Amino acid sequence: MKEKIAFQGEPGAFSEEAARKFLSQYDPLPCSSFAEVFRAVEEGAALEALVPVENAIAGRVDDVYRLLPDMPFVIYAEHFLPVHMQLMTIPGRDENDLRIVRSHPMALGQCAQMIARRGLKAEVAMDTAGAAKALAATREEGVAVIAPEAAAALYDLEIIERNVQDADKNVTRFLRIGAETDAVWPDLLSGPVLTSIVFRVRNIPAALYKALGGFATNGVNLFKLESYQEDASFTATRFQAEFEGHPDEPPVRRALEELGWFSSDLRLLGVFPADPYRSAQSRRS
Repeated sequence: MKEKIAFQGEPGAFSEEAARKFLSQYDPLPCSSFAEVFRAVEEGAALEALVPVENAIAGRVDDVYRLLPDMPFVIYAEHFLPVHMQLMTIPGRDENDLRIVRSHPMALGQCAQMIARRGLKAEVAMDTAGAAKALAATREEGVAVIAPEAAAALYDLEIIERNVQDADKNVTRFLRIGAETDAVWPDLLSGPVLTSIVFRVRNIPAALYKALGGFATNGVNLFKLESYQEDASFTATRFQAEFEGHPDEPPVRRALEELGWFSSDLRLLGVFPADPYRSAQSRRS
């Protein structure tokens, strides 16, 4: 029997598509929320999790970033999935009668132009495939959903417009997450590596500037920084950052040492290979 990998959504969701494409050694385990995804790994119902963190059109997935700093796991890998949105409804319905379109907020954000062009009212659903499953069950009049092509086949819906995302280069980045005890950091010579960390800064003038100065002076490319207010005080702030390089590389080691002088509770969230998609995009740009 295969081990399971948890994902958020109903069967047919983009996260399941990503799990089957990149981690076919596992059986996907659907979960209703991202909190349930992490709980499935923590309680042993799944060995790992695969969660979306950002999309090229709609931006970051807030619910995941809110959970990342406190998760009792680490990041093993990143994967980039090209995303193609399909507009679908009950077979045989007149698409001119459509009034409402439902989907996950990220999917609605990726298809804003089509929604405006058709004059539809956007309504939020928990996930793309879940919206398709619900419509198939209720068979509401005047309602369509935005979901993956797999969901149309799975829930017997008719695709009435294909590839309705606002841009052709619509890509979602996923993180593969698991227990820290099972993590194997990539070798220094294995190729491009990314590091993800979480840390706090003291509430003093220029603390963040000084904490991150070592990345600039040591030539380390810091490409992501997320902030989190703590304790509802608006004075204590925690940050999650990602940068290019391995903690054992001298420039990165020096940058982290300097970070340590001006921050506290520094923790590695993961050291993992950069997905080949990154270098492919760099060559095109």
